[in-house]
Amino acid sequence: MPDQFAVGVSVAFARMCVMSTDADSARPVRLDPPLVADEAPMLTAWLDFHRATLALKCEGLTDEQLRLRSAAPSSLSLLGLVRHLAAVEQYWFQHILAGVDLDGRALYWTEEDEDADFNQVDTADAAEGFATWRAQIELAREAVAGLPLATIGKNPRRGQDVTLRWILVHLIEEYARHNGHADLIRELIDGSTGE
Repeated sequence: MPDQFAVGVSVAFARMCVMSTDADSARPVRLDPPLVADEAPMLTAWLDFHRATLALKCEGLTDEQLRLRSAAPSSLSLLGLVRHLAAVEQYWFQHILAGVDLDGRALYWTEEDEDADFNQVDTADAAEGFATWRAQIELAREAVAGLPLATIGKNPRRGQDVTLRWILVHLIEEYARHNGHADLIRELIDGSTGE
């Protein structure tokens, strides 16, 4: 039962993190995760810290800057990272955890280009990419609300069961790795650095 309470509290905390902005500057708000907390609020706070970090890395840029590739032969761009992480959120929280069938509805994936999230950004609408990403974050929060960390996803991954705990840890890793990419791309664009 503590897990359910903790997840509920962390959902409220998480909404403050990435979906809100500072009223004076319209900047995304990024709150440091608590130093002392139960496991569920700690994990969700770290995930939202990384979600907000990506938002901060992208703030104030034009569509062209968001589409700028890091370095050949890589197809990485900030917009590509946002689109990729929208698809990651959808896959893990909607498909694996909640059991939603994504057949024909997986974000930015086609049989011709499985990496369209990264590869097809040259004419992609940045506003759509960010709106889709934020919508997937909200759907993820709804999917985990009230669930114990030991909850097993309704769809196995590669034939193996996955718990909510594992999904949260994996998403933290996924965002942290890609935020490292975002650091380098943002510095390439305008010299901005920082956590």
